[in-house]
Amino acid sequence: MRELRIGIIGAGHFGRFHALKVAASPRATVAGICDRDASRAAAVGREVGAPALAWPELLARADAVVVATPAESHFAYAAEALRAGRHVLVEKPMASTLAEAEELSAIAESSGLVFQVGHLLRYSAEHRAISSRMQRPVYIECIRVAPFKPRGTDVSVVLDLMIHDIDLVLALVDSPISAVDAVGATVASEHEDIANARLHFANGCVATITASRISLKTERKMRLFSQEGYMSVDFVARKLVMIGRERGLPIPGTGGGRLEELTWKDHDSMEAEHAAFAASILDGAPVIVSAAAGRRALEAALMVGESMQANRLRAEDSGLIRRQPRPGA
Repeated sequence: MRELRIGIIGAGHFGRFHALKVAASPRATVAGICDRDASRAAAVGREVGAPALAWPELLARADAVVVATPAESHFAYAAEALRAGRHVLVEKPMASTLAEAEELSAIAESSGLVFQVGHLLRYSAEHRAISSRMQRPVYIECIRVAPFKPRGTDVSVVLDLMIHDIDLVLALVDSPISAVDAVGATVASEHEDIANARLHFANGCVATITASRISLKTERKMRLFSQEGYMSVDFVARKLVMIGRERGLPIPGTGGGRLEELTWKDHDSMEAEHAAFAASILDGAPVIVSAAAGRRALEAALMVGESMQANRLRAEDSGLIRRQPRPGA
């Protein structure tokens, strides 16, 4: 076993947190920080005891890189890193288009390098609890809303926030998407800030997902109905409640129903994400969120975007809403 040298490209909100997790890891060290804002790279570098470097020098010094730049540049940096023989952890979405995602998948597969996509919910204690109890969901409802922040507005709320829940739903439902119906609206940015999508799966499961980045408070919840029972999860409170038949205390008058409640006080999902990244590189452990999983989530998110666009055009053509100016018009 040896210590990994991990470079961080992107010193913004998430890039800083990635750097802190690498610096605290017993299996890795920060090789350097790169950002187009040199002063920001230097500030994060001082925090973690690493130099601010230009991109070519960062690649030369690192065994692996974390790509935490704006979404439109994920493909370029990740592809160059893979071609240079470096393992990659890329923030979500893994790319801007399906073609880019497929090219990254192909490069990673042919090189034999570790390519991990940063869908953070997959590393949460809640996800492990949900997936171990719910194997056959028939209906899922997700709500993810938060106050407005300029960070992330380079893409729609679908690629910014909703994609987390899309990935989690796809991990729970082992079936192709058969239809998508979605609506959204721009409020505070040039892209949709609120969105609601209904995903229909070939096996009959339906998932309704709501995302907003213009709410007054943060709320992240999921409700699941399945052949195993009913489950409610609050990701902010870190609490899970399930009514089923296998676990928990008996519920009088329900014919065998049981109530189970779980809570988590201490769990760092990003720390778990980095531990998994190191384990995949150093120990050969399976990649939890692979390029294939990242591509599937991106494809579903793009389907949501296409449905929103189609529904908006139909509403404009029918006169139900005022026609919106197109970007660049």
